[in-house]
Order: sequence, then structure tokens, then C-alpha cells
Amino acid sequence: MSWKFSGSGVALVTPFTEQDTINYDKLAELINYHAQHQTDALVIAGTTGEASTLSVEEHKELIRQSVQMADGKIPVIAGTGSNETPLAIELSVQAEEVGAEALLIVTPYYNKTNTKGLIKHYEAIADSVHIPIILYNVPGRTGMNISLEAMVELRQHERIVGVKEASGDITYASEIARLCGADFMIISGNDDIVLPIMAIGGSGVISVAANIVPTVMHQIVAHFQQGNILESRALQLKYNGLIHSLFFETNPIPIKTAMNLMGWEVGGLRLPLYEMGIVALERMKKELQSLALWKAQD
Repeated sequence: MSWKFSGSGVALVTPFTEQDTINYDKLAELINYHAQHQTDALVIAGTTGEASTLSVEEHKELIRQSVQMADGKIPVIAGTGSNETPLAIELSVQAEEVGAEALLIVTPYYNKTNTKGLIKHYEAIADSVHIPIILYNVPGRTGMNISLEAMVELRQHERIVGVKEASGDITYASEIARLCGADFMIISGNDDIVLPIMAIGGSGVISVAANIVPTVMHQIVAHFQQGNILESRALQLKYNGLIHSLFFETNPIPIKTAMNLMGWEVGGLRLPLYEMGIVALERMKKELQSLALWKAQD
């Protein structure tokens, strides 16, 4: 399968109403904004989208409506991972049916398996659909790392086309590049090391920060791809303070807080996620202010 992602995909937040239901009017506003500000793909129902707090029906409807709202203007990559293989298959099949362009599938969390079980889990999902699958390696959240042995075997499946690599380990990412070859995509899952991932052959980023600085995240990738390495580096370093502030607490607590400060009105968080602590909030406000993204009220 020759499908290729390149650029900056936003790990889109899921906006909620005051009644804690999905705010589809706000979702449409966010999708239109990204379609106009150089975001290269929407990642729906991922970690940042609070997928683990959505019911199965909410999860399906969120993906269906997102595809409909995007209306071909911007590709939709659907997060359909689960720690239960049949559920991951169910979500993946439905996402394909409603028009998602690709799937992002996180490793099983809590229900941690061994290498063979992990391979069988992903192969069962890949065998159930006909669209590309991006593996999602984020051991800090799931407690499970995709071994290089598993990565090499999984990349042999025609529909498994790459990995969102969010371990933060550049040596591990380099080994993926070495062992899996240039046609296996490595997408940065860490906003603060997009440039280093690009330097080992990465194709882009799935970004949390792109919720508020979509053009910047697109340009970090685009400048590198065009050979403007100094410009890419300058942007990466300029925005890394902000990027780090978005992870002072568990994602998506800071990014939703930042968006609400900036006037996006994306609603609250679903428990057990809770409002940001005062110390982390003040540090984030300083970063937002330093980049003229937010101004304190007099």
C-alpha cells in the first residue's frame, strides 16, 4: 500500500458542551479552522481527543461526523485502538465505512501482552480493513513499547504503513528507520523533536500544539522538507517552551486549558481528567504570553 502521510496532523481535542456531551457545532468550527491554516490531516479520537472517555457510540459518531464535516478538504485519520481486539476491529471497520482515510491504532494499554500477542492483535485489525494503519507507540501512556522485533514483523503487512513514535527515544526511532526502511513512515508523536525525527527520515508529526499553532507545526516540517533546515530549527526551538508547557500536566488538560484561555470555548474535560493546577497554569500562561498567543486581562 503506497499511502503516505506528510506534514502536520493535528491531534484534535474533542469539544464538550456544558452538559458534557460532544459539541458538534464547535467541532465543525475547529475542522474548518484547520482546513484553512495548513493542517495536513485531522487525527480524531486519539489521546488528545479523550477517546478513552468516549462511549463506543460516541466514538463512532465523532469519527462519522468529523469525516462528514471535513468533506474532503482535509484527510481524517481515525483513532480506533483499544485494549480489546474485537472492539478495535469494530471501531476500525466502522471508521473505514464512513470514509476515514487511515487509522491510528495505539498499543493495548493495561491489558499488556507479549510480542507475539501484540503482533496478532495488530494483524487481526489490519486483516479486517482495507485502509492504511499507523501504529501508535506511546509507552508513557500505555505502559507498553512496541519492540523492534514486532515493528519489523508488522511492517510486512501491506496495510501497516508506519508508526506514530511517541516514546521520545531518538535512538529507538533511528533503529526503526534503519530496520524498517525508507518506505515505512515514522511520524513524530512528540512536538518538541519534530526536526530530529525528520532528520532520520520522518514524514511529519501528529501534533498537540497544532491545536493552537497549526501553521507553525506545518512549517517546521515544510521548511525541513524544502531544505530550509535553519528555518525549521529556529521555529522548533522558538516554540519548544510552549510545547513543553502543554505537557506540564497530563495531555489534554493543558491544551484544552490553553484553547479556552484563547477564546476557543472547547469545554471541559471528562473525569478523571481535571482542571489544571495553579503552578502549571501560570507557567503555561507565561509561554502563551511570550508568543503573543494570549494576553492577561487587566
